[in-house]
Amino acid sequence: MKQNKLLVLLTLVAVVLIVAVVVMLNQPKDQAETATKGEHVSTDGQPTIGDADAPVSIVEFGDYKCPSCKQWGETIYPQLKADYIDTGKASFSYINVLFHGQESILAALASESVYVQDPDSFWDFHKAIYDAQPASQNHDEAWVTVERLTEIAAATTSVDVAQLETDLSENSSVLEQVSHDDGLVKENDVRLTPTIMINGVVLDNPFDYDMIKRLIENDL
Repeated sequence: MKQNKLLVLLTLVAVVLIVAVVVMLNQPKDQAETATKGEHVSTDGQPTIGDADAPVSIVEFGDYKCPSCKQWGETIYPQLKADYIDTGKASFSYINVLFHGQESILAALASESVYVQDPDSFWDFHKAIYDAQPASQNHDEAWVTVERLTEIAAATTSVDVAQLETDLSENSSVLEQVSHDDGLVKENDVRLTPTIMINGVVLDNPFDYDMIKRLIENDL
C-alpha cells in the first residue's frame, strides 16, 4: 500500500515538473534575448515629435537611403504614433545615419537645414524624402540630389531654398549637426538601420511591434 502511495506521489511530482517545463518553454522570450539594454542616447537638439516630458523616449537611427527604414516608417511607425506618440505616452526622435555615402550625407544635411529653418515642417519633409525613395530593388541608384531635395523642400516646407542649397554645399551651416549625429551612431555602436532604441533598450528586431509595445508598457 505504501509503495502504491509512493508511486502515485512520484507520478504527480513528475507531472508537475513536466507542466512547469512546458510553461517555461511557452513564455515570451526574456527581454535580454530580444533587446540590448544600455544608456539612452541624448535627444537634445534632435527632431522630436510628441510630449518632450513623456515617460518613454523612442529614437530611430535611420538613413534616408535605407529601404528598411522606409518600410519601418510605412508599417510600424504609424501604429506607434497612434498608440503612444499622439497619446502623450512617448516621444519620438530621429538621428541621421550615413551608411550609404554621399547621398545619405546630402539627405541628412537637407533634413538638418529644414529642421533649423522650419522645424514645424520637418516631419512632412522627412516623410517626403522616404516617399521619394525608389523601389527597394533600385535603391542603389543615385536619386538623392540637390535638385530633388530642394524640390521636395519647396513642396513641403517654407524654407529659404537658397539657404538650403548652401547647406547642401561645402559651405553648409548644418554640417556640425550631421557630424554630431554621426558621432552618436559610432558612440552607440549602431551597425544596422533602422536601429530603434526605447529608453536605452535597443531592439534586435525593429519590426517586432509586440516587443515594442511590451517595452513601452513596462516603462509606463
